[in-house]
Amino acid sequence: MTHASTLSSPAPRQSRPAALARWLWAVALLVVIVVGVGGITRLTESGLSITEWRPVSGVLPPFNEADWVREFEKYKQIPEYREINLGMTLAGFKAIFFWEWLHRILGRLVGMAMILPLAWYAWRCAIPAGYGGRLLALTLLVGLQGALGWWMVASGLEYRTDVSHFRLAAHLLTALFLLAGLVWTARDLDGLVRDPAARPARLTGGGIAVIAILFVQLLLGAWVAGLNAGFVASSWPLMNDHFVPEGIDWAGGAWLALTNDPFLIHFLHRWWSWIAALALLLLARTLLRRGAKREAMLLVAVVGAQMLLGIWTVVSGVSMWVAVAHQVVGAILVAITAAALHRLGRTAV
Repeated sequence: MTHASTLSSPAPRQSRPAALARWLWAVALLVVIVVGVGGITRLTESGLSITEWRPVSGVLPPFNEADWVREFEKYKQIPEYREINLGMTLAGFKAIFFWEWLHRILGRLVGMAMILPLAWYAWRCAIPAGYGGRLLALTLLVGLQGALGWWMVASGLEYRTDVSHFRLAAHLLTALFLLAGLVWTARDLDGLVRDPAARPARLTGGGIAVIAILFVQLLLGAWVAGLNAGFVASSWPLMNDHFVPEGIDWAGGAWLALTNDPFLIHFLHRWWSWIAALALLLLARTLLRRGAKREAMLLVAVVGAQMLLGIWTVVSGVSMWVAVAHQVVGAILVAITAAALHRLGRTAV
């Protein structure tokens, strides 16, 4: 009886912070990959190729010609096909379908990569005290991310030829927030490995300021992507021979221009990046003074790479692979910033 009881019940609590940290680092890497594929999906105009949300049956792509034709006919009903891609071949449709399908599959994979290990670790009582709620919140955030993805796609199925840039920003920024949360929690768990009595790091006032500045830059970047604003100028540092570009439409007022005009949003994203870079470099200097050389050097290197990629994206006329690299390095920058702020926050505990 004792043996049977042992087999049917979870083991006594034995927290495994090292294993949990490795799990979260792996999921964080997967999120970066998803962000990269999302960039390809956007740049190839593939995001509206799948016009339905089928969480289960949508896992499998069409297997035969009849299934492909059926999917293509659904795509032909939306404005993007009728106004932009009229006459597209079935082969062309298959190409854009692939990227959207892959993006969705990877999104599901992130969900499974959170749900299944969380359930297992919870069953084995391996989650350290105080971390169960945070891990559940991160898992629910993955679900919210999927819902926002469909909400974004739905905005382009009836009246528009593309998705709402506001919804695209919500979708992308939620993914980056998830990434930062995964990194922060993994760092907390790594701290438990070194010291079982370690407390979670705290977000400092300076850290909040850095986040606010970086958030503005990320939001502007998402709007640039959603409005295809990168194409309005292909020169740097001037925009079409002007510092402040011509073509900004102020007719609807300053707020409408600030949130919808591609010339103004491109201009703001281009120059706010220097403010964001300065804030991050000051963070790196603070870390260096406190002995966190690794975090400081990584931050400086990635900030430099991201700035150069941003300029290259512009002068290349938004070359797809350069723009994708810019988006991926942006995600890596978010992860490294989260790690750096965590290191700063450890001294505030």
